[in-house]
Amino acid sequence: MVEELIGVVAAAGAGGLVYLASAARIVKQYERGVVFRLGRLHGEVRRPGFNIIVPAVDRLRKVNMQIVTMPVPAQEGITRDNVTVRVDAVVYFKVVDPAAAIVNVEDYRFAVSQMAQTSLRSIIGKSELDDLLSNREKLNQGLELMIDSPAVEWGVTIDRVEIKDVSLPDTMKRSMARQAEADRERRARLINADAEYQASKKLAQAAHQMADTPSALQLRLLQTVMAVAAEKNSTLVLPIPVELLRFLERGHQEAGRQETGRQAPESAEHPVDTTEQAIDELRHAVEQ
Repeated sequence: MVEELIGVVAAAGAGGLVYLASAARIVKQYERGVVFRLGRLHGEVRRPGFNIIVPAVDRLRKVNMQIVTMPVPAQEGITRDNVTVRVDAVVYFKVVDPAAAIVNVEDYRFAVSQMAQTSLRSIIGKSELDDLLSNREKLNQGLELMIDSPAVEWGVTIDRVEIKDVSLPDTMKRSMARQAEADRERRARLINADAEYQASKKLAQAAHQMADTPSALQLRLLQTVMAVAAEKNSTLVLPIPVELLRFLERGHQEAGRQETGRQAPESAEHPVDTTEQAIDELRHAVEQ
Protein backbone atom coordinates (compact mmCIF):
# COMPACT_ATOMS: atom_id res chain seq x y z
CA MET A 1 0.00 0.00 0.00
CA VAL A 2 2.78 2.39 0.89
CA GLU A 3 4.67 1.47 -2.23
CA GLU A 4 1.64 2.15 -4.39
CA LEU A 5 1.16 5.50 -2.67
CA ILE A 6 4.81 6.38 -3.27
CA GLY A 7 4.42 5.40 -6.93
CA VAL A 8 1.33 7.59 -7.32
CA VAL A 9 3.11 10.53 -5.71
CA ALA A 10 6.14 10.00 -7.93
CA ALA A 11 3.96 9.77 -11.00
CA ALA A 12 2.10 12.91 -9.99
CA GLY A 13 5.37 14.72 -9.37
CA ALA A 14 6.74 13.61 -12.71
CA GLY A 15 3.54 14.73 -14.41
CA GLY A 16 3.75 18.07 -12.65
CA LEU A 17 7.32 18.50 -13.76
CA VAL A 18 6.38 17.67 -17.35
CA TYR A 19 3.44 20.08 -17.19
CA LEU A 20 5.62 22.82 -15.71
CA ALA A 21 8.28 22.25 -18.34
CA SER A 22 5.73 22.46 -21.14
CA ALA A 23 4.05 25.52 -19.59
CA ALA A 24 7.20 27.47 -18.77
CA ARG A 25 8.42 30.09 -21.17
CA ILE A 26 11.49 32.33 -20.93
CA VAL A 27 11.24 35.78 -22.49
CA LYS A 28 14.57 37.55 -22.96
CA GLN A 29 15.24 41.14 -21.98
CA TYR A 30 15.01 42.48 -25.54
CA GLU A 31 11.83 40.49 -26.32
CA ARG A 32 8.15 40.69 -25.51
CA GLY A 33 5.66 37.80 -25.51
CA VAL A 34 2.21 37.81 -27.09
CA VAL A 35 -0.13 35.04 -25.90
CA PHE A 36 -2.91 33.55 -28.08
CA ARG A 37 -5.46 31.39 -26.23
CA LEU A 38 -7.38 29.22 -28.64
CA GLY A 39 -6.46 31.62 -31.44
CA ARG A 40 -7.53 34.80 -29.65
CA LEU A 41 -5.25 37.46 -28.18
CA HIS A 42 -5.17 36.88 -24.46
CA GLY A 43 -4.09 39.18 -21.69
CA GLU A 44 -1.34 41.70 -21.70
CA VAL A 45 2.02 41.46 -23.38
CA ARG A 46 4.32 39.24 -21.36
CA ARG A 47 7.35 40.96 -19.85
CA PRO A 48 10.91 39.59 -19.88
CA GLY A 49 11.65 36.74 -17.51
CA PHE A 50 9.84 33.52 -16.51
CA ASN A 51 6.27 33.15 -17.75
CA ILE A 52 3.67 30.39 -17.46
CA ILE A 53 1.12 29.52 -20.15
CA VAL A 54 -1.49 26.79 -20.45
CA PRO A 55 -0.06 23.96 -22.56
CA ALA A 56 -2.03 22.93 -25.63
CA VAL A 57 -4.30 25.95 -25.10
CA ASP A 58 -2.02 28.97 -25.16
CA ARG A 59 0.58 29.85 -27.76
CA LEU A 60 3.33 32.36 -27.04
CA ARG A 61 4.79 34.48 -29.87
CA LYS A 62 8.01 36.34 -29.09
CA VAL A 63 8.66 39.70 -30.71
CA ASN A 64 12.11 41.28 -30.93
CA MET A 65 12.09 44.86 -29.64
CA GLN A 66 15.62 45.75 -30.80
CA ILE A 67 16.32 48.29 -33.54
CA VAL A 68 16.47 46.48 -36.86
CA THR A 69 18.90 47.60 -39.57
CA MET A 70 17.40 46.76 -42.96
CA PRO A 71 19.22 47.55 -46.22
CA VAL A 72 16.94 48.65 -49.03
CA PRO A 73 17.92 47.12 -52.39
CA ALA A 74 19.13 49.56 -55.01
CA GLN A 75 16.24 51.08 -56.93
CA GLU A 76 16.65 52.41 -60.44
CA GLY A 77 14.56 55.37 -61.50
CA ILE A 78 14.45 58.59 -63.50
CA THR A 79 14.75 61.86 -61.65
CA ARG A 80 12.62 64.92 -62.32
CA ASP A 81 15.33 66.32 -64.62
CA ASN A 82 15.39 63.08 -66.68
CA VAL A 83 18.56 61.46 -65.33
CA THR A 84 18.67 57.69 -64.73
CA VAL A 85 20.11 56.83 -61.32
CA ARG A 86 20.35 53.89 -58.93
CA VAL A 87 19.82 54.67 -55.26
CA ASP A 88 20.07 52.38 -52.25
CA ALA A 89 19.28 53.21 -48.65
CA VAL A 90 19.22 51.84 -45.09
CA VAL A 91 16.15 51.80 -42.81
CA TYR A 92 16.38 51.67 -39.01
CA PHE A 93 13.13 50.68 -37.28
CA LYS A 94 11.86 48.94 -34.16
CA VAL A 95 8.63 47.43 -32.84
CA VAL A 96 6.80 49.53 -30.23
CA ASP A 97 3.53 47.55 -30.09
CA PRO A 98 4.17 43.77 -30.18
CA ALA A 99 0.48 42.86 -30.36
CA ALA A 100 -0.13 45.10 -33.39
CA ALA A 101 3.04 43.83 -35.09
CA ILE A 102 1.73 40.26 -34.83
CA VAL A 103 -2.01 40.81 -35.40
CA ASN A 104 -2.22 43.71 -37.88
CA VAL A 105 0.37 42.56 -40.42
CA GLU A 106 1.48 39.11 -41.54
CA ASP A 107 5.22 39.88 -41.66
CA TYR A 108 6.16 43.35 -40.48
CA ARG A 109 9.78 43.04 -41.69
CA PHE A 110 8.69 42.20 -45.24
CA ALA A 111 6.06 44.95 -45.13
CA VAL A 112 8.59 47.58 -44.04
CA SER A 113 11.03 46.42 -46.74
CA GLN A 114 8.46 46.70 -49.52
CA MET A 115 7.23 50.08 -48.27
CA ALA A 116 10.83 51.36 -48.16
CA GLN A 117 11.49 50.27 -51.75
CA THR A 118 8.27 51.87 -53.00
CA SER A 119 8.95 55.11 -51.13
CA LEU A 120 12.52 55.24 -52.41
CA ARG A 121 11.36 54.96 -56.03
CA SER A 122 8.80 57.68 -55.38
CA ILE A 123 11.46 59.98 -53.89
CA ILE A 124 13.70 59.44 -56.93
CA GLY A 125 10.92 60.49 -59.30
CA LYS A 126 10.09 63.63 -57.31
CA SER A 127 13.67 64.86 -56.84
CA GLU A 128 16.31 66.35 -59.08
CA LEU A 129 19.84 65.04 -59.43
CA ASP A 130 21.37 67.94 -57.49
CA ASP A 131 19.04 67.20 -54.57
CA LEU A 132 20.05 63.55 -54.50
CA LEU A 133 23.72 64.48 -54.44
CA SER A 134 23.80 67.48 -52.11
CA ASN A 135 20.49 67.73 -50.21
CA ARG A 136 20.22 64.26 -48.72
CA GLU A 137 19.10 65.35 -45.26
CA LYS A 138 15.83 66.71 -46.60
CA LEU A 139 15.28 63.62 -48.74
CA ASN A 140 15.98 61.35 -45.75
CA GLN A 141 13.32 63.16 -43.72
CA GLY A 142 10.78 62.91 -46.54
CA LEU A 143 11.54 59.22 -47.02
CA GLU A 144 11.18 58.60 -43.29
CA LEU A 145 7.75 60.24 -43.23
CA MET A 146 6.56 58.21 -46.22
CA ILE A 147 7.54 54.92 -44.57
CA ASP A 148 6.46 55.83 -41.05
CA SER A 149 2.87 56.77 -41.95
CA PRO A 150 1.62 53.23 -42.72
CA ALA A 151 4.09 51.59 -40.30
CA VAL A 152 2.32 53.16 -37.30
CA GLU A 153 -0.66 50.82 -37.81
CA TRP A 154 1.73 47.86 -37.81
CA GLY A 155 3.10 48.70 -34.37
CA VAL A 156 6.43 49.75 -35.91
CA THR A 157 8.18 53.09 -35.70
CA ILE A 158 10.86 54.24 -38.13
CA ASP A 159 13.91 55.46 -36.26
CA ARG A 160 15.74 56.91 -39.27
CA VAL A 161 16.32 56.43 -43.00
CA GLU A 162 19.62 57.12 -44.75
CA ILE A 163 20.31 57.24 -48.49
CA LYS A 164 23.53 55.27 -48.75
CA ASP A 165 24.70 55.62 -52.34
CA VAL A 166 23.69 57.23 -55.63
CA SER A 167 25.04 55.55 -58.77
CA LEU A 168 25.22 57.59 -61.97
CA PRO A 169 25.82 56.49 -65.58
CA ASP A 170 29.37 56.89 -66.88
CA THR A 171 28.28 59.49 -69.43
CA MET A 172 26.74 61.62 -66.67
CA LYS A 173 29.91 61.30 -64.58
CA ARG A 174 32.00 62.56 -67.49
CA SER A 175 29.58 65.44 -68.09
CA MET A 176 29.71 66.46 -64.44
CA ALA A 177 33.52 66.27 -64.48
CA ARG A 178 33.64 68.56 -67.53
CA GLN A 179 31.22 70.95 -65.85
CA ALA A 180 33.32 71.06 -62.70
CA GLU A 181 36.48 71.60 -64.75
CA ALA A 182 34.87 74.44 -66.71
CA ASP A 183 33.65 76.07 -63.52
CA ARG A 184 37.13 75.92 -61.97
CA GLU A 185 38.66 77.35 -65.15
CA ARG A 186 36.13 80.18 -65.08
CA ARG A 187 37.02 80.97 -61.48
CA ALA A 188 40.73 80.87 -62.31
CA ARG A 189 40.24 83.33 -65.16
CA LEU A 190 38.25 85.67 -62.94
CA ILE A 191 40.98 85.56 -60.33
CA ASN A 192 43.66 86.26 -62.95
CA ALA A 193 41.65 89.13 -64.39
CA ASP A 194 41.16 90.63 -60.94
CA ALA A 195 44.90 90.30 -60.28
CA GLU A 196 45.70 92.04 -63.56
CA TYR A 197 43.27 94.83 -62.71
CA GLN A 198 44.86 95.39 -59.32
CA ALA A 199 48.35 95.24 -60.81
CA SER A 200 47.41 97.77 -63.48
CA LYS A 201 46.17 100.18 -60.81
CA LYS A 202 49.43 99.86 -58.91
CA LEU A 203 51.46 100.29 -62.10
CA ALA A 204 49.45 103.41 -62.98
CA GLN A 205 50.22 104.86 -59.55
CA ALA A 206 53.88 104.01 -59.99
CA ALA A 207 53.90 105.65 -63.42
CA HIS A 208 52.47 108.87 -61.99
CA GLN A 209 55.05 108.82 -59.23
CA MET A 210 57.89 108.32 -61.70
CA ALA A 211 56.52 111.10 -63.89
CA ASP A 212 56.76 113.48 -60.94
CA THR A 213 60.29 112.25 -60.12
CA PRO A 214 62.19 111.30 -63.31
CA SER A 215 65.23 110.09 -61.36
CA ALA A 216 63.12 107.20 -60.02
CA LEU A 217 62.97 105.74 -63.54
CA GLN A 218 66.75 105.64 -63.73
CA LEU A 219 67.00 103.98 -60.31
CA ARG A 220 64.40 101.39 -61.29
CA LEU A 221 66.30 100.66 -64.48
CA LEU A 222 69.55 100.15 -62.59
CA GLN A 223 67.81 97.82 -60.13
CA THR A 224 66.49 95.75 -63.03
CA VAL A 225 69.96 95.57 -64.54
CA MET A 226 71.45 94.42 -61.24
CA ALA A 227 68.75 91.74 -60.81
CA VAL A 228 69.33 90.35 -64.30
CA ALA A 229 73.13 90.56 -64.11
CA ALA A 230 73.17 88.57 -60.85
CA GLU A 231 72.30 85.38 -62.73
CA LYS A 232 75.44 85.57 -64.96
CA ASN A 233 73.97 83.06 -67.40
CA SER A 234 72.21 85.23 -69.97
CA THR A 235 72.86 88.02 -72.42
CA LEU A 236 71.45 91.32 -71.29
CA VAL A 237 69.64 93.47 -73.88
CA LEU A 238 69.06 96.82 -72.22
CA PRO A 239 66.42 99.11 -73.71
CA ILE A 240 67.01 102.80 -73.13
CA PRO A 241 63.80 104.74 -72.50
CA VAL A 242 63.43 108.11 -74.13
CA GLU A 243 62.53 109.67 -70.79
CA LEU A 244 65.91 108.65 -69.44
CA LEU A 245 67.68 110.33 -72.36
CA ARG A 246 65.65 113.49 -71.84
CA PHE A 247 66.52 113.43 -68.15
CA LEU A 248 70.23 113.10 -68.93
CA GLU A 249 69.94 115.79 -71.57
CA ARG A 250 68.31 118.20 -69.12
CA GLY A 251 70.99 117.40 -66.58
CA HIS A 252 73.72 118.08 -69.11
CA GLN A 253 72.11 121.34 -70.15
CA GLU A 254 71.83 122.52 -66.57
CA ALA A 255 75.45 121.65 -65.95
CA GLY A 256 76.46 123.59 -69.08
CA ARG A 257 74.47 126.64 -67.98
CA GLN A 258 76.25 126.64 -64.65
CA GLU A 259 79.66 126.72 -66.36
CA THR A 260 78.85 129.37 -68.89
CA GLY A 261 75.59 131.21 -69.44
CA ARG A 262 76.02 130.93 -73.19
CA GLN A 263 76.11 127.12 -73.55
CA ALA A 264 72.32 126.65 -73.63
CA PRO A 265 71.74 127.84 -77.24
CA GLU A 266 74.54 125.66 -78.54
CA SER A 267 73.11 122.60 -76.85
CA ALA A 268 69.72 123.37 -78.37
CA GLU A 269 71.30 123.70 -81.81
CA HIS A 270 73.00 120.29 -81.54
CA PRO A 271 70.52 117.83 -79.93
CA VAL A 272 72.14 114.87 -81.64
CA ASP A 273 75.50 115.51 -79.98
CA THR A 274 73.81 115.86 -76.61
CA THR A 275 71.95 112.55 -77.06
CA GLU A 276 75.16 110.77 -78.03
CA GLN A 277 76.86 112.15 -74.94
CA ALA A 278 73.95 110.93 -72.79
CA ILE A 279 74.21 107.45 -74.31
CA ASP A 280 77.96 107.40 -73.62
CA GLU A 281 77.36 108.40 -70.03
CA LEU A 282 74.68 105.70 -69.60
CA ARG A 283 76.93 103.06 -71.11
CA HIS A 284 79.73 104.10 -68.81
CA ALA A 285 77.41 103.89 -65.80
CA VAL A 286 76.21 100.41 -66.77
CA GLU A 287 79.77 99.14 -67.27
CA GLN A 288 80.72 100.38 -63.83
